[in-house]
Amino acid sequence: MPNNLQLRFLGAGNAAAHELGNAAAVLEDPAGRPLLLIDCGPTVLPAYLSRYGALPQAIFITHTHLDHVGGLENLFYRLACEFPDLSPPRLYVPVEIVARLHQRLAEDPYKLAEGGVNFWERFQLMPVGERFWHAGHCFDVFAVNHHAYRTAFGFGLKGCFVYTGDTRPVPEVLTTFAADGETVFHDCGLVANPSHTGVDDLAAHYPRELRERLVLYHYESKAAAAVLRSRGYRTAQAGDVFALAASAARAA
Repeated sequence: MPNNLQLRFLGAGNAAAHELGNAAAVLEDPAGRPLLLIDCGPTVLPAYLSRYGALPQAIFITHTHLDHVGGLENLFYRLACEFPDLSPPRLYVPVEIVARLHQRLAEDPYKLAEGGVNFWERFQLMPVGERFWHAGHCFDVFAVNHHAYRTAFGFGLKGCFVYTGDTRPVPEVLTTFAADGETVFHDCGLVANPSHTGVDDLAAHYPRELRERLVLYHYESKAAAAVLRSRGYRTAQAGDVFALAASAARAA
């Protein structure tokens, strides 16, 4: 398997930035084939189908806010009704948020009017702790600082990339998981709040060398993205593809 991967954004907006699409990205192999979808908000599944022409077969969930998991219900209906013979996709979920995800999407025994199908029958739930294997690569998983203790997680691939998910600045995390030149895809808008990073937070918490490796997403609007770029930062937009360095964490 080739080492070099790429990350394609399907959306880059925060929960209210409908025109930007819900923040989500797909880890692709060098040929552009999808390996792993990151989050699945309401706008994500149509964008994924438009790009790849098939349903996702593997998804990593960073946290359970609906702009990151609301599309899983639509995916369930498609899997249960349109493609009942399709193998259930793997759903990699940090173990601390499995119960929260179940309560949000899977508790109702009548997801279908006729009943008879449990939500989890159409997914292969893969609870993950500090790391997990997928497509021959070993991914690190870490808690971030979003809204409440250990309710949101990022992940990364050593020497390749870090994806923070929604978070306040996490310098202590990135000191560990972005220490080898990784590209860091980071939540950031213009204005900070208790759950999200603002642009002024970046210089306050991160050294210049790290800031030069940031790619910002989950911002408020196209105008906000333009301001972020005017401040010297790269931004991700729907359709953008980022080439990644070769991973150091893969199967022999």
